[in-house]
Amino acid sequence: MGIRVTVWNEFRHEKDTDHKASDVYPDGIHTVIASFLNAAGYDASTATLDEPEHGLTDEVIANTDVFVWWGHMAHHEVDDEIVAKVKERILAGAGLVALHSGHFSKIFKSLMGTTCNLKWREAGEKERIWVVNPGHPIVDGIGPFFELESEEMYGEHFDIPQPDELVFVSWFAGGEIFRSGCCFTRGAGKIFYFQPGHETNPTYYNETIQKVIVNGVKWAAPIDVPAIVFGNFNPIEPIEGYVNKEYGQDY
Repeated sequence: MGIRVTVWNEFRHEKDTDHKASDVYPDGIHTVIASFLNAAGYDASTATLDEPEHGLTDEVIANTDVFVWWGHMAHHEVDDEIVAKVKERILAGAGLVALHSGHFSKIFKSLMGTTCNLKWREAGEKERIWVVNPGHPIVDGIGPFFELESEEMYGEHFDIPQPDELVFVSWFAGGEIFRSGCCFTRGAGKIFYFQPGHETNPTYYNETIQKVIVNGVKWAAPIDVPAIVFGNFNPIEPIEGYVNKEYGQDY
């Protein structure tokens, strides 16, 4: 079985009457991302905000290895109870790839513990994305840098904890820079934040962007390890005179 991915998207901008997003993503950002993830050999499905339980039922959450998350205009509408369930799954070992304005999602902010605020500007400017960690698995097959001719500017300071690993740094034509590819570990789960992906730009059709997300999902996927055990624990080796006070056992 391939890596099981749930691509979550608000699917609201694509329904706006101005058609700016729907002209680019007529079936939603989530369908484009799921399509290239499936083409890469993953088992990708989609979920959206207006589905019952936001498409994130207990069964879906339990059977997801990596969540790919895009949100923007309706972060506040995501149910706190569902966010808590997704967070629990990530802390237990599932991965999260948070895309673009997903930096302000409830799930990302909860895992970071900071405001996750930043500077931004919509001017359709060039973005040059530099690889600053060339040995990292997420940049496998990526050159020293690549460019997007038109993207939304995100600029520093980005109010996140110091990343465990910084993978990409972006420069924008207006002069700003931004930590655009950041890796974190929370509990047993891995998190990759990747900045490009404004809803009115065709960013997710870009083959290099697709490669980065495919690599990011692979990196964030849980590895096969024994279940983590917490709480009172019997000694592996005999300890003379030891009594397990909770269970009254002698060893």
